[in-house]
Amino acid sequence: MKLSHAEIQAAARAEAFAMPIDQIDPATPDYFENDTVGHYFERLRRDDPVHHCHSPLFGPYWSVTRFQDIMQVDTNHGIFSSDWSQGGITISEPPPSEAPLQMFIAMDPPLHDVQRKAVQPIVAPANLANLQTLIRERTCKVLDGLPRGENFNWVQHVSIELTTLMLATLFDFPLEDRHLLTHWSDVATANKDVDPKAPTREERMAELHKMAAYFTRLWNERVNASPGPDLISMMAHNPETRNMTPQEFMGNLVLLIVGGNDTTRNSMTGGLLALHNNPVEWDKLRNNPSLVDNMVSEIIRWQTPLAHMRRTALQDTELGGKHIKKGDKVVMWYLSGNRDEDAIPNARQFIIDRPRARQHLSFGFGIHRCVGNRLAEMQLRILWEEIHKRFPVIEVVAEPARVRSTFVRGFTELMVRIPT
Repeated sequence: MKLSHAEIQAAARAEAFAMPIDQIDPATPDYFENDTVGHYFERLRRDDPVHHCHSPLFGPYWSVTRFQDIMQVDTNHGIFSSDWSQGGITISEPPPSEAPLQMFIAMDPPLHDVQRKAVQPIVAPANLANLQTLIRERTCKVLDGLPRGENFNWVQHVSIELTTLMLATLFDFPLEDRHLLTHWSDVATANKDVDPKAPTREERMAELHKMAAYFTRLWNERVNASPGPDLISMMAHNPETRNMTPQEFMGNLVLLIVGGNDTTRNSMTGGLLALHNNPVEWDKLRNNPSLVDNMVSEIIRWQTPLAHMRRTALQDTELGGKHIKKGDKVVMWYLSGNRDEDAIPNARQFIIDRPRARQHLSFGFGIHRCVGNRLAEMQLRILWEEIHKRFPVIEVVAEPARVRSTFVRGFTELMVRIPT
């Protein structure tokens, strides 16, 4: 007999609190696919907030699970490196035979700073203001085209469609080929070690080389044209990025595609699920639509679309009373920090009028804070403003299907129905 969602959660919580602490490995893929990892984080925050384990998939690593400890790591790049040459930003690492992708989020200063600065104008306030009308027009068109009175996949029809349209605009990418951006984003974050259905490493790299070839054609067109307002033109005309190595070019493409796609699209789905599961909060929104801005921050905290970021210790140091050795892998579990009730009151509840709702870890902190955070917030705000105008009710008709990933906290399916 198949267990209900509530039964699965109850069993997982009992296991998490009964398991010997040294046997807990929060980077267990099943925990993420079943959405039970929160119970293990709750246990670690209480009993061993800076926790060492030997993972069968990822080797030895430290889990940092409390808000303040995560902040200490995230804001101290002099001790905790994100550089690709030290291991990069994810708990998994490519094999020695595979050249790592060299994206600016996986760099330390000064190279990080100059490459990030090259693309920062895309999210300048003036450019965001220019994008707002286009985002609203597209959002209205997508919502008005949704079926009524029949079940459909919100992920496919809304979340993927809206974020892919936005990505195509940011890159000035041909709209008729925009599905490639979604495909490349999914391929880039796939991990065969975690998900048996994922492409092999060889297949993954072959697809990413196709991505690089497509974008090279766009680059060659724009490097010889006048500077434009799109990401490719910005990198092509900036002296700090126009001569990137192939690994830097491919790495930064992956960063910008995944950063602009997976995070926003999974918050678009996670927000609907959160409101469905918390009908009192949806009633608050219906009665007071001015709560949308605050609710968007709460959705991003609640969903935490990237579950972790990894750092590598550059020297021996101490964190949370534990001795971290030079070269140790240190994983900041943003998902856990966003549920830390010592830092966020009632953190295990979804509350759309929460005071200080923007106090969350989902965008990171310090020099690597998400460059597109304001754009993501704007997309979500417009989506919920337009949903409120149209749909008093959107029914979730089945449990969601989640991505099998310890990095991207996302969805492949959320079946919904809009009453006629």
